[in-house]
Amino acid sequence: MENRDLIEKVTEYDINLRPKKLEEFVGQKDIKEMMNIFIQTALQREETLDHVLLFGPPGLGKTTLANIIANEMHSNWHSVSAPSLERVGDLAAILSNLEPGDVLFIDEIHRLPRVIEEVLYSAMEDFVIDIIVGKDSTASTVRIDLPPFTLIGATTRFGDISAPLRDRFGIVNHLNYYNVLDLKYIVERTSRVFNFEIDEESAFEIARRSRGTPRIANRLFRRVRDFAQFHEHDCKLINLIATQIALEKLSIDNCGLNITDHLYLNTLILRFNGGPAGLNAIAASISEDTTTLEDVCEPYLLKEGFIIRTPRGRVATEKAYKQLGVKNAR
Repeated sequence: MENRDLIEKVTEYDINLRPKKLEEFVGQKDIKEMMNIFIQTALQREETLDHVLLFGPPGLGKTTLANIIANEMHSNWHSVSAPSLERVGDLAAILSNLEPGDVLFIDEIHRLPRVIEEVLYSAMEDFVIDIIVGKDSTASTVRIDLPPFTLIGATTRFGDISAPLRDRFGIVNHLNYYNVLDLKYIVERTSRVFNFEIDEESAFEIARRSRGTPRIANRLFRRVRDFAQFHEHDCKLINLIATQIALEKLSIDNCGLNITDHLYLNTLILRFNGGPAGLNAIAASISEDTTTLEDVCEPYLLKEGFIIRTPRGRVATEKAYKQLGVKNAR
């Protein structure tokens, strides 16, 4: 198979992994119920859907849900990442090309430059944008009318979005971590998409080590499939033994903790005597970026009760000591 054919095949798989309808979207039951009501009533009134803000940890399906909303509204989909918008003209070019009812998805919306964010205010509220042309005494304002559209913003850092921007979203949804049964269903669906069978025990094992995150579950399935296929060339079934061996090689423990998590907890317990310790001190000790720890590592450790936050810093819990097999000297 040529490289181009391989790339097209992988892309097709990635697309197929994303559900197209709300009824196909696994998990987030309350959000699905509310979004179905908002979408159906907007369609009945022949109006555009209110602007939607989706926030939560990475990998929970914000982009997928945004795409589903566009499909359910029978709308065209336009997508852009906030860091790629460097000038007002970049945003103006995108907005001016929208058709009535289109959906514009802005990922990492908390990273919008302030000058672009301010232009977005009038676009969201009044469907107009004002562009300043020229400089100094020759400067003038040109108003561009926009068709009614729906903006869907996604972010992992809800607190970093300015209040004026937050307030302009009519629908705000917080995506939560998934339970093991929902993740098991996602793993089994992924196995059907890839035409590579997996037994129930193996699907459950992958699910419970996926940190409550569908993206991680799909990634682990692919890696476990690689191990199974490598050791048994004609293998088309993932069993529990192959799954456990693969996850051990990948350094994913029975609670879904990875190498970074273990470094974090070991440093907190052994170097800082269990805490309290500041995030900057922990990050410097393990040579990791503070943003990565705060956005990717800590939310799961907090959710599972391995650490707690105090005014003085992070503190390891008894559960963390037991997971690492370290005796609590306190």
